Amino acid sequence: MEQTKRVTFIAKEGCEDKMKELLCAMVEPSKAEDGCVFYEIVQYKDNKRKFMAVETWASDEAIKGHQSTEHYAIYKSSFEPYCEKKYTDHLEVLS
Repeated sequence: MEQTKRVTFIAKEGCEDKMKELLCAMVEPSKAEDGCVFYEIVQYKDNKRKFMAVETWASDEAIKGHQSTEHYAIYKSSFEPYCEKKYTDHLEVLS
């Protein structure tokens, strides 16, 4: 069963460029993974400190596979110094 989630990041003041770099580095390798249905990073136009990752994975196994990749490990070990707040919403696609 497909899994869709939205991960919101609020960059620390002055860390917007580094946060953008780290998040954007995830897009290409994540899209190349088996089980990736959709993966995009957006930055809010009215709040440059706010970013959102929108991801859809084919299954829970695909998410677990994603979380075991090298690019995920790099992101996971690097983003915290630049991030003020992070939260995840699990979504249900209705149509």
